[in-house]
Amino acid sequence: MSLRRKVAAGVAAAVMAFSLTACGGDDDTIKVGTTDQGQKQWQVFEEKAKEEGLNVELVPFGDYSLPNRALADGEIDVNNFQHLMFLADYNVNNDSNLVPIGATEIIPLGVYYQDHSEVKDIEEAGEVAIPNDPTNQGRALHVLASADLVKLKDDKILSPTPADIDEGKSKVKVTPVDAAQTVTAYKDGTPAVINNSFLERGNIDPKSAIVEDDPKAEAAKPFINAFVTTEENKDDEDLKKLVEVWHSKDVQDALNEQSKGTSVQVQMGPEELAKVLKDTEDQIKK
Repeated sequence: MSLRRKVAAGVAAAVMAFSLTACGGDDDTIKVGTTDQGQKQWQVFEEKAKEEGLNVELVPFGDYSLPNRALADGEIDVNNFQHLMFLADYNVNNDSNLVPIGATEIIPLGVYYQDHSEVKDIEEAGEVAIPNDPTNQGRALHVLASADLVKLKDDKILSPTPADIDEGKSKVKVTPVDAAQTVTAYKDGTPAVINNSFLERGNIDPKSAIVEDDPKAEAAKPFINAFVTTEENKDDEDLKKLVEVWHSKDVQDALNEQSKGTSVQVQMGPEELAKVLKDTEDQIKK
């Protein structure tokens, strides 16, 4: 069944009997949740989707906790804002089974320190602000550990917390804050691990990161971003077309410009994504 209602004048009743209606609406609109609606790639995405006969409505969210809830509640049809680690954490902790249907990109996570450029500067500062949501917090700690700024009690933990830090062997202390507040910390003169979504809002150059993780490493797979929908709609052809539109040259050019060359395009289908997601969920459950 198609997510979009395709009603021809003479066969409306028949089509309506076998079609899904996007979020209970009366038209063919596909509602796409995002936390970055104002960025250039989304404007181009809407235009390219329209060229493919897809009527897309972007639904903005200002908080990372909301798009998956909206998807599960049927308020939107698909979202594109999160990596697989974030999705796995949501599924496990909410007894949910939202599924990725197509990879988009992976974006390095970095440490930023205003008017500074070396790891020793971060060490001298003695403190780093990190996002406090579980998945980005764990990733941030691994980034800091890779630069020998913190020492983890067990570096094999998938998503460590501050409780997993060996403070006696660490060179800085970490201060978890809301992801949006990492920019505030940066502006106030504190080194901070800042998610890509907030770099633009803070007018921070992504290439000014002093330390960042390697997006091409095997360990980075859980941080691949993806279009996500419900189990019920995972095979919908129109949603699959959205993934294709995202990987079109025009959208990718806009994304590359928006991210200032830091976004790494990832082509990965539902089956491989599902395996990475399951492996990640299994590790979270341990």
